[in-house]
Amino acid sequence: MTKFLLTLHVLAAIVAVGPVTVAASMFPPAARRAAAAAGDEAPTAVGTVRLLHRICRVYARLGIAVPVLGFATAAAMGVLGDAWLVTSITLTTVAAGILIAFVLPGQDELLGELAGRQAVERADTVRLAMFTGVFNILWATVTVLMIVRPGSTTGA
Repeated sequence: MTKFLLTLHVLAAIVAVGPVTVAASMFPPAARRAAAAAGDEAPTAVGTVRLLHRICRVYARLGIAVPVLGFATAAAMGVLGDAWLVTSITLTTVAAGILIAFVLPGQDELLGELAGRQAVERADTVRLAMFTGVFNILWATVTVLMIVRPGSTTGA
């Protein structure tokens, strides 16, 4: 059962978190391009930004499965109190908080400005890129902890 839960946990992380990290990273430069687009290119550019935001929102919701399956896996493995897992849970919580509090609302704001044909400040896209980068670094750190965790029984 542990291997099955671990497999589901890893697949959920790849399928749910991967698209969020990629789409969120693509969003700020796409928003800058959409703000600079003119004529017939503008609706397509805004559509791209809208699609990236939708990917982030949908896959963020699917991403709830990652910690749920992670807790189930950790319970089955008997490692719920291990320091590497507590650290991973903390970093995951911080990453989710950044996504919910800064990345998605920042995308909403920029998308609203683009849809309303308002000026998009470069500082806003840079700030969003910074929060997205922190989100991505946190997830990368959690991934590393999951692979090289102390006391690993894989022998690697």
